[in-house]
Amino acid sequence: MQHESLVEYGPRRVIITITAIFCALLEIVDTTIVNVALNDMKGNLGATLNEIGWVITAYAIGNVIIVPMTSWLSAQFGRRNYFAASIIIFTVFSFLCGNANGIWELVFFRFMQGLGGGALLVTSQTIITESYPPEKRGMAQAIYGLGVIIGPTLGPPLGGYIVAHHSWPFIFYINIPIGIIATLLTLQFVKSPKYAEKKSRKEVDWAGIGLLAVSVGSLQYVLERGQEDDWFASKTITTLTITAVMGFFFFVWRELTAKNPIVELRVLKNGNLAVGTVLSFILGFGLYGSTFIIPLYTQSTLGWTAQQAGALMIPAALTTAFMMPIIGQMLQRGVKQQYLVALGMFIFFLYSLWGYKIITPDTSKDDFFWMLIFRGFGLGMLFIPITTLSLSTLKGQQIGQGAAFTGMMRQLGGSFGVALITTFMATQNVVHKNDLNSHMSYDNPVVQQRVHGMQHNYMMTKGMTTDEALRAAYQTLDRIVTKQAAVLSYMDVFLYLGILFLICIPFMLMVKGNKQPKKADLAEGMH
Repeated sequence: MQHESLVEYGPRRVIITITAIFCALLEIVDTTIVNVALNDMKGNLGATLNEIGWVITAYAIGNVIIVPMTSWLSAQFGRRNYFAASIIIFTVFSFLCGNANGIWELVFFRFMQGLGGGALLVTSQTIITESYPPEKRGMAQAIYGLGVIIGPTLGPPLGGYIVAHHSWPFIFYINIPIGIIATLLTLQFVKSPKYAEKKSRKEVDWAGIGLLAVSVGSLQYVLERGQEDDWFASKTITTLTITAVMGFFFFVWRELTAKNPIVELRVLKNGNLAVGTVLSFILGFGLYGSTFIIPLYTQSTLGWTAQQAGALMIPAALTTAFMMPIIGQMLQRGVKQQYLVALGMFIFFLYSLWGYKIITPDTSKDDFFWMLIFRGFGLGMLFIPITTLSLSTLKGQQIGQGAAFTGMMRQLGGSFGVALITTFMATQNVVHKNDLNSHMSYDNPVVQQRVHGMQHNYMMTKGMTTDEALRAAYQTLDRIVTKQAAVLSYMDVFLYLGILFLICIPFMLMVKGNKQPKKADLAEGMH
């Protein structure tokens, strides 16, 4: 057992907290900063649309593979060394990404960057949690949550600005100075817990590592590429789905029977962590799903630039930032986590309903403002209570294992969210388009009048012949219908996301919460 406490005080705690948040931010900003630069990369590296998508996919796969293993790797190499090594890997591969000459070189570097990055997220959470005494953990999670919530929002406007004023490699180079500073601070200030003695290399659970990488990697691939490859019409997707299912089955069996498992599944017997893991999945679904859909809608339907679309999300992120410390305080005063989560889910439901109401083919920027502020409030109430609820009854090494589970589920929830939303929108688009076309019978006098009006207009303004003008009028009409169908699909997504959150509320209220740790439990919590 470890007697030397990891709880820090004064300036040391401030420095450790800042270091950890910077690392979490580095990793998360990099998940979304690339999205706005894909077009430039595509032209620059001579890649197809399908190939350039791999720049995002490879990073996500690297992330999801490493996250569940972080707790074990920390025990193996010492947390400080492992954390510093992760920052170095991340920083070095950021530099290489910026220098990549071909698309597949860039994809490989992104995968390696993802392996370094995945650790930053979870380990920084564990470091922050353990640097604060148990009764201040709510505050600790609030501080960490700032990074996690603001990160995805900062990515697109930052990426948009860099691409507009410099060239795309700079979105990777920006990581280098931060990485160097974070490495130095980590080596100087972060302590390693003296948990279990190091396992000898012979006892390493290689089978567990292999099964984990194969199953999680396959699942992530299926989620990221399924829609483009037309799901089960593609042999690759079908094969990988079967691989993922079988891999998970054998992985769980292996981890429950191995002497030194790479992922300690038994920690999920903890009721709060089990609930927290499910909630993290739903949070990822809502957080990444809505972060994905709004920029997509504003850019593809309303024709905004990446920078405008990114800037739209900033006030909401600031609202969440403002909410975080308040929620941290409320938890410290003993407000029950499950009530806050239920309220957060209700606010998220109202935000989705609001979105459903205001989306049109030409919604103005001002219409979004209060709706997104609302989203900021909702997210603030979800993130910290879910995290503190998950980790509230864990001690020592279990904190790291618990953080790894919630982190992985949040990532997977996001991937599921984006995959489901894109598929759902593609099918709804077809449904709405057919539906609209069925009302557009060309013997309908209103339709005829509209077409003739446009035809006349084209002949007058563009000097077209009668036939050309008629063809142009029909094309314009088709474009209007397509846009309208897209808008209806976006409305559906908002509506169903809202319903999903509404359904979760009663289950949330049934969860038994924990009492806040009393002062007497403090010595216990140190061990």
